[in-house]
Amino acid sequence: MKRYAFALAAWILLPTIGFIATPRAASAQPIEQTETKQAEPMRSLTVTGRGTEMIATTLTQVSLGVLVEAKTAENAQQAAATRSAAVIDWLQSQNVDKLATAGISLSPRYENRNDRRVLSGYVATNTLTFRVPTEAAGTIIDQAVRVGATKINGVSFVADDDAITAARQRALESATQDARQQANTVLSALDLSLEEVINITIGAVSAPPPNVALRAVAEADFAATTPVIGQEQTISAQVTLRIRY
Repeated sequence: MKRYAFALAAWILLPTIGFIATPRAASAQPIEQTETKQAEPMRSLTVTGRGTEMIATTLTQVSLGVLVEAKTAENAQQAAATRSAAVIDWLQSQNVDKLATAGISLSPRYENRNDRRVLSGYVATNTLTFRVPTEAAGTIIDQAVRVGATKINGVSFVADDDAITAARQRALESATQDARQQANTVLSALDLSLEEVINITIGAVSAPPPNVALRAVAEADFAATTPVIGQEQTISAQVTLRIRY
């Protein structure tokens, strides 16, 4: 009876053992793995080109004004206002361009007397700026002094807007060609070839006017016209290219 019971238990366990062994056998089989190929980094070259254009100036930017001293602040300010109004009226009659007030100031003036700082009066200033054709600048400056201006701060020269715009375009073109030529030279030396331009950055295009120091205190009359001679203005541009090779 015991042998029969043992045989029956063994017969019941056999299917269970076989069922459990099946997934173990499956897990032993090799699993295929897919390899991911890493993309190669893009090769690029960055170059910066510069372009410069020189153009003749045709306009003169003038800064002049009135400086008045008086015992009281009110008298100084009133005298400066009267003189400035006369100068403005005359400049407007000449159709000068971009006439504007650049500054107004009133300040006390002190003197040293017996080792003491004593108030001696007030100084009022009004400053005007305007733009005229260079060939007329000397005559207009002289006449402005005759009608009331007492100081000339200085002049600067600039080309007209159309000439500056055209020069900027030429400077940008030169800067682009310079950048492209640099890239071609470098890549050729390395036996490489340019494939495409992948990024373009345009830097600031500058056109600073040339400045001339011209300062004077006005006198009652001028024997001759003040000579004003224009200069050349430099227009510069910068272009940066990123190139794939």
